[in-house]
Amino acid sequence: MNKYVITSMRASAGKTSLIIGLAKALGGKIGYIKPFGERLIYYKKRLWDYDAALIANIFQMDDDPEGMSIGFHHAKLLSMFDEAATREKICDLIENIGKGKDSFFIEAGRDITYGNAVHLDAFSLAQYADANLVVVVSGDENQILDDIFFLKRWGYTENSCFQGVIINKVPNAAEFAETRLPKIKELGVNVLGIIPYSAELPLFTVSYLADRLFAKIITGESQLCRPVKAIIIGAMSAASTLKHPLFQEEHKVVITSGDRSDMIVAALGSKVSAIILTNNIMPPASLVAKASKLEIPLLLVSADTYTVAKQIDSMESLPTKDDADKIILIEQLINAHIRLREFGLRPSSKEAHGNESGSVS
Repeated sequence: MNKYVITSMRASAGKTSLIIGLAKALGGKIGYIKPFGERLIYYKKRLWDYDAALIANIFQMDDDPEGMSIGFHHAKLLSMFDEAATREKICDLIENIGKGKDSFFIEAGRDITYGNAVHLDAFSLAQYADANLVVVVSGDENQILDDIFFLKRWGYTENSCFQGVIINKVPNAAEFAETRLPKIKELGVNVLGIIPYSAELPLFTVSYLADRLFAKIITGESQLCRPVKAIIIGAMSAASTLKHPLFQEEHKVVITSGDRSDMIVAALGSKVSAIILTNNIMPPASLVAKASKLEIPLLLVSADTYTVAKQIDSMESLPTKDDADKIILIEQLINAHIRLREFGLRPSSKEAHGNESGSVS
């Protein structure tokens, strides 16, 4: 069984999506754990990590997402486990979940140092699991170079578990490969792939927003797959909001209090993907009936409009189990831009030709 710890130099680098794409491209049965859960989901009095639940659903795993993490908070982990106990717990998870699996992915925390105080940083996980460490770097060109030079300067790339870096979300991958990759190769850092930025991947779906906001779905449950390209905060008058250019666009979500009937009416008459009703206030029954007839999702949340807007602004876009098109796109990007041979796969002649003639060979 091939084991990989996937980490990143910065938060929101795309680790979970890369794991999905690699697992799809490699094929076979996969195992997955995320020892330090950080994207908490509380559902039916059970607590688990969003990424763990997502992977389990996409790959129809029999393993319980709740059991794929050993903790969610520094303070609790510090009181429960010392380093030896942490190592033993990780090894037990791998043994139990990894039975009969071809590949096993261990997703580290939000960045390469996260969890160090509780013995769950990426390098510790790789050592416990005797796994290969893959570091994802992303950002602008200067950030990418800074991160890779940092890894090299402080000896991380000489660590026996280090397999290489994947450079993700690169706006102009061809230019980057031509101007920056030679310098990186001079350092002796193994670049496993350069993945170009895709404008489609950062888009939310209504379903994703509903899950992350713990929203109650009032209407439009069949339309939760709609994409979200813009967020409109309905704090002004409806007349003023109607004049805003974004309000005329398709695939927007309007956030407004449930007692703002004027704003809800305006949103229902536009090309809206969903309406988020804040302050736990239900709109009049007539508007609920109209939204139901139009099959427009109404999502009810307890937080106020400003808080919800801040929550959405801080979210990283991730696929949901129903995002078939997005998952296919992720797999295609991995097949086209990652040297899969280094992950234990012999690609087809077409894939091999594409990788060898591409920017990362």
